[in-house]
Amino acid sequence: MAEKPAEGGEDAGRTVTRADLAEAVYRRVGLSRAESADLVQSFLEEICSAAERGETVKLSSFGSFVVRSKSQRIGRNPKTGVEVPILPRRVMVFKPSNVLKARINGGTAEAES
Repeated sequence: MAEKPAEGGEDAGRTVTRADLAEAVYRRVGLSRAESADLVQSFLEEICSAAERGETVKLSSFGSFVVRSKSQRIGRNPKTGVEVPILPRRVMVFKPSNVLKARINGGTAEAES
């Protein structure tokens, strides 16, 4: 794998893929590559299943995935101005923990409290 880019560098927008996560598990945990990929897949499937059931997934020191219900409302086509109904739906939002916020901002969680 390539070296980690400097903070705020040109590669700051790099996307971490499922394969990257499986490779990290392989290197750090010592499972085979296939087992690592299966573990990552199972982990993501469990998060998806919980979201389908409307449950909140809370990962300590990372954040929470929360499913919210949005009611029907009227939207507007920005080009034509025509009003259109936006149907009720459920959306998933991510709420980062204070620990993650602090790490992103280069501090510690205790400093944020």
